[in-house]
Amino acid sequence: MRDEIGIEDAVPDDLEAIRAILNWAVLETTAVFYDQPRTVAQMRDWFEERRARDLPILVARGEDGSILGYASYGPFRPHDGFARTVEHSIYVAPSAQGAGLGRALLDALVSRARNAGLHVMVGGLTAENKASLALHARAGFIETGRMPEVGAKFGRWLTLVFVQKILDAETFHDSRTEP
Repeated sequence: MRDEIGIEDAVPDDLEAIRAILNWAVLETTAVFYDQPRTVAQMRDWFEERRARDLPILVARGEDGSILGYASYGPFRPHDGFARTVEHSIYVAPSAQGAGLGRALLDALVSRARNAGLHVMVGGLTAENKASLALHARAGFIETGRMPEVGAKFGRWLTLVFVQKILDAETFHDSRTEP
């Protein structure tokens, strides 16, 4: 399936398909820690906020034009010191899982982050999401922390696992201390 897809920037017409994929994950999985499906208005606001900040929303489009998955990143934390660190999300439609689509989206997102001059990409995954943990490990992400029972869904506690990938080998320079 990976050869039959294209990774490209999302357009407003893709929002309903993106919302359907996300809402499936909300209702059926522990991949996302909220319980309520996203509304059309919430997705439109999310899309417009990402575009206004020049943050990518990538879609995996099948040969027939259907959206098979999407990926995006945004700020890791709002403080200035985290300006070159982003946190990402990847969601794949249930019918397209296991075919390399998550890796294609992740690789495209990492490339986009590197081209934007970012330094670190972070992911927050549930410990029970073995497929996503394996995907990130294969893509060179390392586990940097586990937070047991910080989330809850479907009547049980969930462990949050942080993974990260350093995107460049840049040496840190602090302009406040350089001559």
